[in-house]
Amino acid sequence: MRSSLFYQTSCSLWRRQRRPTAKPYRCFLSSASFSTADYDNGDAFQSNPSKVKIFDRHLKRKQRDRAAWLLRPNDSFVHAVAENLIDRLEDCKKTFPTALCLGGSLQAVRQLLRGRGAIEKFIMMDTSYDMLKLCKSSQLDSCNKNIETSYVVGDEEFLPFKENSIDLVISCLGLHWTNDLPGALIQCKLALKPDGLFLAAILGGETLKELRIACTVAQMEREGGISPRVSPLAQVRDAGNLLTRAGFALPGVDVDEYVVRYKSALDLIEHLRAMGETNVLLQRSNILNRETALATAAIYDSLFAAEDGTIPATFQVIYMTGWKEHPSQQKAKSRGSATISFKDMQKQFGRGS
Repeated sequence: MRSSLFYQTSCSLWRRQRRPTAKPYRCFLSSASFSTADYDNGDAFQSNPSKVKIFDRHLKRKQRDRAAWLLRPNDSFVHAVAENLIDRLEDCKKTFPTALCLGGSLQAVRQLLRGRGAIEKFIMMDTSYDMLKLCKSSQLDSCNKNIETSYVVGDEEFLPFKENSIDLVISCLGLHWTNDLPGALIQCKLALKPDGLFLAAILGGETLKELRIACTVAQMEREGGISPRVSPLAQVRDAGNLLTRAGFALPGVDVDEYVVRYKSALDLIEHLRAMGETNVLLQRSNILNRETALATAAIYDSLFAAEDGTIPATFQVIYMTGWKEHPSQQKAKSRGSATISFKDMQKQFGRGS
């Protein structure tokens, strides 16, 4: 599916009827954690279980702190992704009393729950204390006040939860910044109870392809070479393999492509900062020449600007669904157990063709 959105701060999507209920909130901080790899340092923020480090997790936490101050309350793109992700709960007859939301678009997910999944206890976890503080202080929909909400400062690569303790894990636009994505998925599966559900939305490899092209051309012209300015992201073909490798049952992957229009390249950068989605590559260049930046904006406009003067930015979103194994789930038959061959089926149904 390909969607087109024009970014406006006053835009909001999929509003539904609200139902007044009430229940107090409480906040706690957990420090215990487990990881899929051995490490000696107890500080999850200063040590990483991944052998290959791609992203600077320190910088990502600082960007999340900054995003807490720049966050736009009615971000049409973020709300569209969160709505499409949470909408999958309506296809499930099962209820999820305890749910965990990991990083990314915490506030949008919380606002758009609206009773879906019959969640009773909702745990919001982020590396940024400022982001959690914002989520706690922000005004929530009245229909969600019956949900007991907790706030945990933690890292997706070191989940501070016991095995078989969570019914539902949601991650909206957050896991693509982890150095050890397979390990993070494995930890999510371990934290889930049997027949628990994992829902995630991550940015795919086609995201910001226009910006990548403009940056590459500008750097070649002004600097005679290129350096990574846009972070590498997972491809669609890898998402299913990641779910299978983590041990999820009934894995499912689908893709949406959103085209958001901005007045200029500077507005795009400001939006990325507000979402906490700017570059955190360890091998990034810390200096961006003014001439290169201006050339990037000019090339972006000359190559991709529409007749109305706006520029498009493509966001490819990969939705991932997986269940923790349970005896009640349907399973594939063993090899050789079929009672009819495809050749016979072709003879039976292919006569009229």
